[in-house]
Amino acid sequence: MLEGMEGKVAIVTGAGRGIGRAEALELGRLGVNVVVNDFGRSLSGEAEANPADAVVDEIVGAGGKAVANHADVADWNDSLDLVRGAVERFGRLDILVNNAGFLRDRMIFNMTEEDFDAVVRVHLKGHFCMSRHVATYWRDQAKSSEEGSVYGRIVNTTSESGLLGSAGQPNYGPAKAGIIALTLATGQALARYGVTANAIAPRARTRMTESMGSFAAMSEHGGDFDPFAPENVSPLVAYLASPAAARVNGQVFIVYGKSINVIDGPQFGEEFKVDDAWTPDQVDRALTPFYERRTPITDGYIIRGTRA
Repeated sequence: MLEGMEGKVAIVTGAGRGIGRAEALELGRLGVNVVVNDFGRSLSGEAEANPADAVVDEIVGAGGKAVANHADVADWNDSLDLVRGAVERFGRLDILVNNAGFLRDRMIFNMTEEDFDAVVRVHLKGHFCMSRHVATYWRDQAKSSEEGSVYGRIVNTTSESGLLGSAGQPNYGPAKAGIIALTLATGQALARYGVTANAIAPRARTRMTESMGSFAAMSEHGGDFDPFAPENVSPLVAYLASPAAARVNGQVFIVYGKSINVIDGPQFGEEFKVDDAWTPDQVDRALTPFYERRTPITDGYIIRGTRA
């Protein structure tokens, strides 16, 4: 068992189902006091029965401590009240796991303004509001301490759609890409106070992915192991929330099944130079042969590399 988790306090957003539920249960199992947040919305954002209370019952039934919260994390005041409420209830706050979100998938030529705004709001703004309020809390705590630092962990939820794009997600993909940039900025700003911020891109069977055929497999090689069970994601989240991950900051991980992939940061590719200033003709002469050797984006898939 990870050491140093007993008695810490975590907020897990979007924790009523799927990955968030698995994360909340895992943290509760490790002795963390958990605020189980869920706004109670359908896959497309409409109001429905809130499952957060049932997750709290599971944690408490297993001997842990947890409370439910139904705040809208993308609302500035709701998210602030959520952070303040966690501190008032448990006396401290150590961990934030941002997971809340929903989908409204459309092709770019079918997407409405409301579809775009709603998804970007809950994913990107929701991550920002929660991160902003915990960042202020931890900075104030650090400034008032003799050490000048605190214990703080942020684990954000991005997606491979944010890394590679997705033809049917011109709202979700940009929101998830923005979460990566938000994670880097947060990690850089808070490192001096002892706080880390990292992001995971999980592959798991949830309400948001169950319609995708690639997530339909129930077992691996005919065995009992389910590679897309949300429970496969939560051990990495628990690690990133733990004292053991003090040196892990500003990192992005793809996690699923039995695999954890550490994503390298952006890197420069092939560089082209001229002796004087560029002209359109020189750009043409430099780049056209280069891209003739590369496979283009086609049919909704990004294929990297060169043709044989």
